Amino acid sequence: MALVLVKEDGTGLANANSYASAVDGDAYHDGHLYATGWTGATTANKEKALVFATRVIDSQYRFNGVRAVAGQALQWPRSDCPDPDAAPDETGIGTFASDQIPTALINATCEMARALLAADRTGAPAGEGIDTTQTSASSASKDGTTSSSVSNNSMTRYSKVDTRPTISQAAQAFLSKLGSLNGLGSGAVPLVRV
Repeated sequence: MALVLVKEDGTGLANANSYASAVDGDAYHDGHLYATGWTGATTANKEKALVFATRVIDSQYRFNGVRAVAGQALQWPRSDCPDPDAAPDETGIGTFASDQIPTALINATCEMARALLAADRTGAPAGEGIDTTQTSASSASKDGTTSSSVSNNSMTRYSKVDTRPTISQAAQAFLSKLGSLNGLGSGAVPLVRV
């Protein structure tokens, strides 16, 4: 069965599977310095990448506000999501309209789709997490006898600091005003006394 891309239009569609269309991606990549991964892809692969990028973004981000419509398929549109660039309303806080898909989210989806076309960012690359590997070999023999000894040792040290993020740095920058990446919190839990 062929994929059918259904772009979220701000109404909270129950069957939406992308925040951007291939046309949005083409427009975004018109101004992108490293667009060849996108421009060289077929429309079908562009749409697959956009749907996959939307899934990754929705699973990795904790967006501000709440879903605008019960039963909507995606995390956006949202109600009560602060817009740091908007003029304050009567409550003193500017917010995104509850029927709006922010340009930053569309751009992040297009950027992430290009990154996914270039490489599978959802799997660990070879060598990820390895800090150093040491291998040593030694041999010894007794003079005048036939006795000999060979020893091979291998040691690998692992590091968790070099893991590549699933969401590209550029997409994270676009999304930074809309919410936060899951797992980047301090690990602190609010204390509630009863």
